[in-house]
Amino acid sequence: MCTDSRSLRRMAGLTLIELVFFIVIVSVAVAGVLSVLNVTARRSADPQLRKQAIAIAEALLEEVETMPFTYCDPDDPNAGTANSSDDCSAGNNEASLPLGAQANAASEMRGSLDTPFDNVADYNGFTIQGGNAGSADIGGVVSVPAGYNASVAVAQEAFGPTGVPSPQVPAVAALRITVTVTYNGGSDSIVMEGYRAQYAPRATP
Repeated sequence: MCTDSRSLRRMAGLTLIELVFFIVIVSVAVAGVLSVLNVTARRSADPQLRKQAIAIAEALLEEVETMPFTYCDPDDPNAGTANSSDDCSAGNNEASLPLGAQANAASEMRGSLDTPFDNVADYNGFTIQGGNAGSADIGGVVSVPAGYNASVAVAQEAFGPTGVPSPQVPAVAALRITVTVTYNGGSDSIVMEGYRAQYAPRATP
């Protein structure tokens, strides 16, 4: 009779205390899973924002790198025949510091159809506030959407190996281009750099 009583107690199921402990443990586990899902959901857009910022930086860097890098500003009458920067008209030497728009190119703008940027150095200090008319490229397309800002810095900097047979490209004939794109209200950024050598100093657009 005692044996049957013990068997019935074992088959009776969970006690109230065991049930309470079970509910508490499951609740803690579910809360942990939900918190992870909440963080994932809030940050799920971040990779897309970063990908867009990278695309903007790549496009702008490529645009600057494909510009001419000549002895003289391309608008200079001596640009196509100059043998050095000394042959340029006053104020149009592309090697003169600070880099930027030359004396005869004060009205140049990136998106202008009449007087667009025509040399790598023109982009030094150039900034774009995404989503406004100033972010449009030469074709009038807004290349930087709202929520993103971009800036370009161009500086003379030698690069390449030193010594013979591969001498280093001197600073006067080499430019480092740095493109910075900020997003997420300026809290995040992408920085890309590239170099441009003066391999065709008389090749004007």
